[in-house]
Amino acid sequence: MTDVTTQATLNSARVFAEPFLRHSTLETGENAWLHAQAVSQILLDIGGSEAMQAASYLVYTCEHLNKPLEMIGQAFDDNLASLAVETTKLMQMQKQTRAATATAHTETVRKMLLAFSRDLRVVMLRLASRLQSLRYFAATKAVVSESMARESLQVFAPLANRLGIWQIKWEMEDLSFRFLEPQTYKETARLLDEKRTLRENYVEQLREQLEADLAKQGIKAEVQGRPKHIYSIVKKMRGKALGFDQVFDIRALRVIVAEIDDCYGALSWVHAQFSPIADEFDDYIAKPKANGYQSLHTVVRDGLGQAIEIQIRTQAIHDKAEHGVAAHWVYKEAGAKGYAGVSATGSYDAKIAVLRQLLAWERDLTQTEQAQASQESAAILSDRIYVLTPDASVVELPQGATAVDFAYTLHTDLGHRCRGAKLDGVMVPLNTPLKNGQTVEINAAKEGGPSRDWLNPELGYLSSSRAKSKVRAWFNAQAMMETTARGREAVEKLLQREGKTAIKLGDLAVQLGFKSADDLFEVVGKDEYSLRTIEAFFKPPAPELSTEELLNKRAKAEKSPSGSVLVVGVDSLLTQLAKCCKPAPGDVIGGYVTRGKGVSIHRQSCSNFQALVARNDANDEGRVIDVAWAKDKSANLSTPFSGSAHHVYPVDVVIEAADSQGLLKAILEVFSKDKLNVIAANTQSHRSSGGDTAVMTFTVEVTNSARLNKVLSQVLEVQGVRSARRR
Repeated sequence: MTDVTTQATLNSARVFAEPFLRHSTLETGENAWLHAQAVSQILLDIGGSEAMQAASYLVYTCEHLNKPLEMIGQAFDDNLASLAVETTKLMQMQKQTRAATATAHTETVRKMLLAFSRDLRVVMLRLASRLQSLRYFAATKAVVSESMARESLQVFAPLANRLGIWQIKWEMEDLSFRFLEPQTYKETARLLDEKRTLRENYVEQLREQLEADLAKQGIKAEVQGRPKHIYSIVKKMRGKALGFDQVFDIRALRVIVAEIDDCYGALSWVHAQFSPIADEFDDYIAKPKANGYQSLHTVVRDGLGQAIEIQIRTQAIHDKAEHGVAAHWVYKEAGAKGYAGVSATGSYDAKIAVLRQLLAWERDLTQTEQAQASQESAAILSDRIYVLTPDASVVELPQGATAVDFAYTLHTDLGHRCRGAKLDGVMVPLNTPLKNGQTVEINAAKEGGPSRDWLNPELGYLSSSRAKSKVRAWFNAQAMMETTARGREAVEKLLQREGKTAIKLGDLAVQLGFKSADDLFEVVGKDEYSLRTIEAFFKPPAPELSTEELLNKRAKAEKSPSGSVLVVGVDSLLTQLAKCCKPAPGDVIGGYVTRGKGVSIHRQSCSNFQALVARNDANDEGRVIDVAWAKDKSANLSTPFSGSAHHVYPVDVVIEAADSQGLLKAILEVFSKDKLNVIAANTQSHRSSGGDTAVMTFTVEVTNSARLNKVLSQVLEVQGVRSARRR
């Protein structure tokens, strides 16, 4: 865009905006037309392009237009229209946040500015507008709200500082401080004014002398006096607990030379002519600050003992610092000596580095280049977005959030019932990503729940982890309700069979050891609590037999797997295989005489059995007995503990493997090849540092443990399998 074109755009913007703004008043009480003119001048002073100056007029016309994006786009171009509308949105959102507490308000405005900083021009327009409003309040002596003054001091001034726009930064700080602490401001101003003429004359004489003396040393230097700002002085006095006369840089000079060597030459001469204060010397040229700031800082005393701060740097270093390449926020607000500092994180500094480059390029970028730069920086700058409710409340969301995320942020029930959404009055699909400043309206059903599609990341309905967890919780609750209902139905049927329908379900649950009836229904519905236990509760307990009576009781041999177990010295005793370890022929086993249920057979490695043994030894009950597998007459006599080919035994197997497609099929093929019947299978997958891991539990029927061990060794040969063992 040529200079002629941009100047014509600026003139056209003035003509376009004047009828709307000439008699319009802003929220601050300013005339909108005069405010726009002043903002345009501030932008010109800091190097803003004619296009940005034109936007300063167009921003305030948006509220007077029905469709500002279309009308400004037709009159000028889409880029300028977008800039005006985005800036207006930011202004509206800032207005809404002022009702919040001071801390929350400051943090929210800071986040919003960063979110909108993908287009740096929006931020620069807001900085210029805020500075002009502060100037207006100072000139008219009108009352400034504390929230506006504090926002200017804690958000806008530091942002101008980060961007290197020093004239805005210093003036905004002094004006804000003047409104927040008028008495302190006046007192400090009085102290500065008392000896200002004498001090300024002294500094000017010293400046001329220093410049001339350096020239005699062959060092061409430009020596400047440094203006003093009241807020900076008060901040340093408070941060370092200094009196007014102890603030060194009330009298300050800056020496600018051509080369690095000249910096050290000038420093050497200054230290030779004056008395340096050792603790007040810093070499940021040899060792720059982490933020890139460079300069030589020294404080010396003259013959009268007065302290003078002197900064020495090259012209290149000076330009770099003055135009924002050095992270001055960190230097002034969280310096090495840490007075009154606020730390800035590395990631945030990285974002601001991008902003500084955009500022330097702003005048030279074409519309296409600006759009490209905005897209490239968006990923760095935008981790949060800010949208509006229909009543203009501000809602903060993660980048990429949708209307469903928005609904869950407002209320969980609204999220569950969300069925449609409007963005700026236009119906859109629920998985449409939201953008900064949009007004979001939710269409909700009277009742109902979320869709399972919302949890599918490929469909893009949810971005917020908070919303995802609420959807999962809803489905988990539904599953729990179904489980509880299934358990209730099973318990009620049992009570009907037992003729116990008069019993209260809550009382029954408490008698069975549960806190409530729902707790009982839940475990029954999950098949974690046997209905036989409830049946046994209604039946009188069987008479207890002594160990001797039980051992002498002979039972008829049953044609079942448990019938193949012999108790030493006693044949065909009533036995049962323990469900906790599921022993099979070939396992080393032991027996425990239960009360009324015969002998329970365990693998000797079973933790439950070992606990029974320990209790038996401690109480000397004699209930642990020796048992052995029966010899099958049809089996090979060399294998005395082999199982019968007519009997199979269910055993549990646990297999861990790297999760992959076809894994389950490959393992089942191994079992099938060896003719082992799989009667139950359960698989779970979880994520770990080593990748996705599948944990599979199978119940297989075997004739003996030796055969199972052989099959498990074959399972270990399947690709990805890490372990295969009995449970």
